[in-house]
Amino acid sequence: MAVYRPKRPCSAPGCSVLTDKTYCDDHDKQRMKDDDYGRDTAHQRGYDHRWQKYRVMFLRRNPLCVHCTDSGMTVPATEVDHIVPHRGDRDLFWDPNNHQGLCKSCHSKKTRKGL
Repeated sequence: MAVYRPKRPCSAPGCSVLTDKTYCDDHDKQRMKDDDYGRDTAHQRGYDHRWQKYRVMFLRRNPLCVHCTDSGMTVPATEVDHIVPHRGDRDLFWDPNNHQGLCKSCHSKKTRKGL
């Protein structure tokens, strides 16, 4: 049985279009364009086959999320995080001292904060 949820106004400022999502179709498309505008592909940013192999090896050696471990929880790491954002610096990108294992939730929080 399907659950009916009432539509609500789009979350874009000033938009009153009713939608069952966060943004109406027009604003959702615009947000996606804005998010990816001018950004290189993952491969162009260095996340290629070599990185994928390194990632697997790193997570085998560092299986737990360091942020969760610091909080007393045992959560598997699923992401290899650059502690200091590399911003295209290849030496910093590959510096193993600049990597830490994080769970998806902690990595998303860190990325969202722009740290």
